[in-house]
Parts: sequence; C-alpha cells; structure tokens
Amino acid sequence: MRRGNLGLPEKIKQIEEEMKKTQINKHTEHHIGLLKAKLARVRAELEASTSKGGGPSFEIRKGGDATVVLIGLPSVGKSTILNRLTNAKSKVAAYAFTTLTVVPGILRYNGADIQILDLPGIISGASSGRGRGRRVLSVARNADLVLLVLDVFQPGQVELLKRELHEMGIRINQKPPDVVITKSSKGGLALTTSVKLTKLSQATVKGIAEAYGLTNGSILIREDITDDQLIDVLTGNRRYASALVVLNKVDLVNEQYLAAVKKQVGTDFVPISAEKGLNVALLTERIWETLDFIRIYLKRPDGEPDFEKPLILPAGSTLRDVCKKIHPRFVEGAKYAFVTGSSVKFEGQRVSLDHVPVDKDVVTIMR
Repeated sequence: MRRGNLGLPEKIKQIEEEMKKTQINKHTEHHIGLLKAKLARVRAELEASTSKGGGPSFEIRKGGDATVVLIGLPSVGKSTILNRLTNAKSKVAAYAFTTLTVVPGILRYNGADIQILDLPGIISGASSGRGRGRRVLSVARNADLVLLVLDVFQPGQVELLKRELHEMGIRINQKPPDVVITKSSKGGLALTTSVKLTKLSQATVKGIAEAYGLTNGSILIREDITDDQLIDVLTGNRRYASALVVLNKVDLVNEQYLAAVKKQVGTDFVPISAEKGLNVALLTERIWETLDFIRIYLKRPDGEPDFEKPLILPAGSTLRDVCKKIHPRFVEGAKYAFVTGSSVKFEGQRVSLDHVPVDKDVVTIMR
C-alpha cells in the first residue's frame, strides 16, 4: 500500500499508533510534540471534510445575558434540572434519549436573564459523531458556562464528559495560553520568551509551528506552556468556557457515599436532587457566581436610579462597555460619567469611560 494514498482516518490511526509505540522521555519529547501537531492538523482536516455533509446542526439563537448548557449522558436528570431552574417544560421520562432536540429555558436571577439549554444525552465517542454527538457538543462551543451533569451512581462519567468536550476543542476552566503569533511573508521564524520554558524546547516550538505552515513571523510566549497548549493556539479554533460539576440524585445516597465520590470527582461539585428540589437554590447561586457578572444601575441626570432592571455585564467591563450594552451607538456621544458605589471614593464621582465599575454601582452617563 502506498502511504501517500492513505485516507484521513487511516492517517490518524497511523499517527496514534506511532505515538503509542514511542516512549515518553526527555529524548523523545520533540518527536512527540511534532506527532501531536500532525495529529491535530489531520483531525481538523477530517472534521472539515465530514462537517460539510454531516446533517443539520441544532439551531439555537443565543438569548439573555449568558448561555448555560447541560451536558451529560442519557438519563442523568438534565431535563428535570432545566424544569427546576427555568420556566421550560422539557420532557421527562425514566428512559434514555428522552430529549431529542435542544430545549431552551430562561433562569431569571438577580436581574439577569440566563439562557439554560437542555441538550440530548451524549455517549462515549460523541466527539467523533456517535449518537449525533458532534451536533450536541457543537452547541456547547458557544456557551458561557457548561454544567457537567452526573448521576450520583456513575460519578466516573465526569472524565468521559471532559474528554469528549476536549476532543471537540472545548477547554473547560482554562484560560487561553498567553502566546502572541504574528505571521509575515518572509524573514524566517523568530521566537521570543519572557519566561523560562520547562515543558518544551525552543526547537520543539519551531517544529510544531512549521508543522502548521508557520515558517515566517514571530512567536511571543509569556507563560510556561505545554506542546498541547501551543497546538491549541496554532489551531486557532479552541473555545474556553467555565464549567461546574453537578451531581444529581444525591437524595438516594448517604454522607459516607458522598465522601467517597469526592475522592473521585474532586471537592468542587454541586450536590443536588432535581426531582426533590434539593439544593436547586444553591445551584442557581453557583451559576451566578461562576458567570462572574456585575449589576449596573442606570440613573438619568434628572431622575432616580432604576433598581428594577440592572444592566448585566461581565466583571471587569468598563463604562464604555456599559454604553455599548445600552445601545451599540450610544457610546459615540458619551463623554464621561458620574458613579456612586464601591468603585469610587465618593458619591457622584466624575470618571472617564475607561473606569471599571463594580457590582451594584449607580451610573449616570453624560453625553
């Protein structure tokens, strides 16, 4: 068989087999890094070729101030959770694959409208297309928060969910690597690092970059990254989202069992019983905290603050972002603002539009 005529799935298998045969040590890390880069590129080619004729995707219009998706295997209670959190009426039954489409609902909390999406259950191999898994996971790519829903009797499923999301290019509870890549048409490839690289060599960095066709330009690395993180940057289509682990049906087990589960999934999870309504309020609070929103109360120059309908923005937003939230063109005529709240030293302090407000600030935009 001529190697040049290998199909994409065969190429993937061949690279994976070579990686399995290669012992990981200091002498082979460069070779492993190049194989990983090659594997990621071939997988991307396969994804592009199969997505063209892979059937319709779930069409969901983003709504509200944020989008939260429920990801889990079939029959873990996602639909019941949705119905508890929102006004949605997702079909509930005690058998697998009840939800066959995406069911949306709105969670109203602290003045925010948070869109919750109940997705069909996924199975092992979902990221490769099994059980319409790619269509399901593609919805998660646009989410602000992913809820990993587990059955209390199958806590080990958390690793399967994380793996399937990772294979779909979704990086949960991670920040994009601090790497800046600039392409040019000539001059070779320049590498600059502001930290000591301990996880990969400069030769490996350049080798991986060349595997992606980057031979001219510059790479600036400002944190100690791995070869996988560099590949993520070069691939360019990774999504970074926060995630919470939700352990459902905890009313069926005792404290000793839960203590054992903590060792398996870690201590940071929300124990609930959607059917009994146990800890649903706690889950709502954790969703709010993880989304990291601030509430801004607007005040007209000649009026009172509107405490009924705050503007909801991500923490760290500026007053310029506040203007854009009011209307995309509102910022054009805005000049400065008066702010009362914890972000300023005194009431009604005049600030620029670059000022960063905090939760519950009262803001008057002057035009």
